Order: sequence, then C-alpha cells, then structure tokens
Amino acid sequence: MSPKASDASLEIAERGESKDQPIQNEELQLLSAPEGRVAEQFRSLRNSIQAMNPDGAPRNLCVTSAVEGEGKTTATLNLALALAEQPHLSVLVIDGNFHAPGIEEALGMPRRQGLAELFGGKLDPDRAVRETSVPRMFVMGAGGLAGNPAQHLGSDRMATLLQMLKQRFDYVLVDGPATLEFNDASQLATKTDGTLFVVRLGETPKHMVEQAVTLLEGLGANVLGSVALGAS
Repeated sequence: MSPKASDASLEIAERGESKDQPIQNEELQLLSAPEGRVAEQFRSLRNSIQAMNPDGAPRNLCVTSAVEGEGKTTATLNLALALAEQPHLSVLVIDGNFHAPGIEEALGMPRRQGLAELFGGKLDPDRAVRETSVPRMFVMGAGGLAGNPAQHLGSDRMATLLQMLKQRFDYVLVDGPATLEFNDASQLATKTDGTLFVVRLGETPKHMVEQAVTLLEGLGANVLGSVALGAS
C-alpha cells in the first residue's frame, strides 16, 4: 500500500525522476567551475576527510554552523560532489534542517517526502532516497514538518538510520540546522561520526563560533574542523 502524504504538496519520489535533470547552480563550484580555486578547496577538504579515515570505513558527517545563512547547504553539496568524483565512492546527502530545508531547492529538484515521513513511518528508506544526475550522488530531502525536530534528530532511531545507511553509502552527509539557533543541531551532531563547522569569512562573529564549537564538544560531538567560505 502506498504511504499517505502528510502534505499534499510533497509527493513520493519516483525512482529515477531526477537522474536526467542537470543541476544548475553557480554556487556548486564542482559543477559550475570544476577547475576553479573553490572547487580545488573542496577537493582538499575531501582529501583531508579521507586521510582521517585511513581504513576507508563508511562514515556519516554532520555539517553545521553557528547561525543560519552561513552557507551550510552550499558547503555540504560541494563536499558531496567532491566525494562523488572519486569513482569508488558513493555519497548520500540528507537534509536534516527541518526549520529551513534547502537541499532540494539548491539542486533544482522538486520537494518530495523524505526524512520526516520516514520518521513518521509513512515512507521506507528506499523510497526516501532519490537519485541525482551526478553519478554516485543521492539525496534525501527533509520532507514535511516533523513536529519536534530535536526529538527525532537526537533519537536512537536517527542513530540506527545513519548506521543502516552506512551499509549502502560510503559517506552520508547531513545538512543540519544552526547550532546556536536550534537545539536539534547539537543533538544531531552527537549521532554522527564527525561534525564539520561552516564559517563565513568576515561575517561570523568569533565569539559565536567559539560558543557553538564549545557547545558541540561539550555534548560529545566529534568536531573535525571548519570550512571557511568567502563573504557573501
């Protein structure tokens, strides 16, 4: 039986429905300017992450920042594209920001049911995962509203889901909400293998960055490092 949609505007993803749809977004430098400086910086970040994982075991990572608007989604997708360039790697991007989901919009994909419906038992993981036009790169949107996001993202069920997805993908990147604005960001970070912290150069106050990193580490999150983006 087909699951019932929680929002009429969110449809169940059809297998292959976005596979042939080119991604057109200038901020995704791995596609728009693959030989440029920014693209090379994300490849260097990819190499650093792989160097931290010498055994090559599957990993899930949370991407967050101190406040909203610092480029988490852009950083998450560029890193995913850099990972997917490696022919032996597959990567899944999950939109874990129920407050301001942006993964599907950034990729030019229509919103569909996703993580929220999966938590609600209305969708299984196979139907929540969607193909993109980039080989070996997949996405799972946020879906509809999920009530109390922290209750879901910080749950044992989220940890179990991430462990299950690691059996199917080499890397699972979760685009999370801002650490100082939403409690669910820190809850999510504790369920992943590592956390990347996005900083907007010249805009993010230093004390807010320090406060957010201290909060994450105090809760047991494994903060791997920061991703510095140019001023907007």
